[in-house]
Amino acid sequence: MPSFTPTRRTLLKTGTAAAALATLGPAFLRQAAAQDADLAPYKAAQIDWQQVSGETITVAVIPASYFENLITLAPQFKALTGIDVRFEKIPPAQIRQKSVIDLTSKTGTYATHAADPMYYALYAANKWVEPLDTYLADKSLTDPAWFKLDDIIPAWRSANGIDGKLYGMPYDGEVTIQVYRKDLYDAKGLKPADTLEAYMSNAAALNTPNDRVWGAALRGVAGAGQNMYIYPSIFREFGGDWMKGGKLTVNGPEAEAALAWYIDIMKKYAPTAAANWNWPDIADAFSQGTVASYIDAHSSASVINNPEKSKVIGKVGYARWPKGPSGKRTTSIWNWGFPINAALPEKKRKATWLFIQWAASAETQARTAHKFAGPTKRSGVNRTSVWKDPDYIKLMNGFGENFVEATMGALQEDTDVDWRPRVPQWPAIGDTMATAIQSALSGQATIKAALDDAQRRIEPMMRG
Repeated sequence: MPSFTPTRRTLLKTGTAAAALATLGPAFLRQAAAQDADLAPYKAAQIDWQQVSGETITVAVIPASYFENLITLAPQFKALTGIDVRFEKIPPAQIRQKSVIDLTSKTGTYATHAADPMYYALYAANKWVEPLDTYLADKSLTDPAWFKLDDIIPAWRSANGIDGKLYGMPYDGEVTIQVYRKDLYDAKGLKPADTLEAYMSNAAALNTPNDRVWGAALRGVAGAGQNMYIYPSIFREFGGDWMKGGKLTVNGPEAEAALAWYIDIMKKYAPTAAANWNWPDIADAFSQGTVASYIDAHSSASVINNPEKSKVIGKVGYARWPKGPSGKRTTSIWNWGFPINAALPEKKRKATWLFIQWAASAETQARTAHKFAGPTKRSGVNRTSVWKDPDYIKLMNGFGENFVEATMGALQEDTDVDWRPRVPQWPAIGDTMATAIQSALSGQATIKAALDDAQRRIEPMMRG
């Protein structure tokens, strides 16, 4: 063994280091203790979070506040697992296309991505992503008593499942509800509509374009996630069945009646420009006091309650979807979920699952919502337990009257996992239907002609 004889220089170095430790030691200890406290709720899980330490994964998300909050907490995940996460922010209009290209090429660029639930049928049919059931059942990777899968909103889990298998873990989601100007309704003695007929009647009563107030607005711009985000709920409420007799059917009496109702309210009681509006346009108009009511995602509440832009704060109320002629309420349900790219090697798949489990856990959901230190708070948390937390309820009820009750009522009672046709051909079918709806709305085709044409275009897609 080589001997060590300290020199004057090494003694000086050692002395300097000791002095530095003496100075920094308490700070280091406090930092370490703080980190231990941060990680303690996660370490309660009976798994080895460090089992694939040293791995690096890339996660694609959209540039939205609920993901920004998660990115802020990523250093905690690194400290817990030793896994580096690189986030890539991709606009919503492009993330679907980029993810499909990555999955098709099997390059494994994105370990996981914020996935549209309507794409899981396509992903599963091609085995591009892995069923998460395998990871949930592996006790070396998941402590079921800690993770509590059943606590995650059932409607969003159903939306991310195909043939009984879960393909994407919900991280943040939304549900559509009525949003209305309570002060205008009260002045006219109106109540939030319980039926589509009453919704039309309320819109007529409040429609005063000469005063620059229109009765209602719905998404008008064409797109699988735009007008085909709202129309399918109406279609189902009119008794429509996408898979009538086992065949994808988009025309027929129920479809014609549903589209007629949509066009009627848009033409009679919405601003003309609404034919090309997406949800932010509707929320902006409502915030400025020019729209009395709309039906759209509950998450739009944060926009209409922005104190820097909104003129209607304190005047907003919420209610569930009105019932259709079928007697049903059918809300649109949607979430950003995280799947696992099947092209990854085993260690990266495990690393990806640990990330997903961390992001979807009750602790992280709370830390990115009401416990988040930053200015933006999430309204789409995935956990029933968080929605029952008094602190979270207090925060959410700041959006206006009946917000939590309407949102949870819609999520628990008004969902229909087949509100849109969940087939691998969805992206093309959604676009075809969106074009048909706008064609009828603009008057370029009659309602029947637009739907019959869509049916003719869709049938070859279903034959492959």
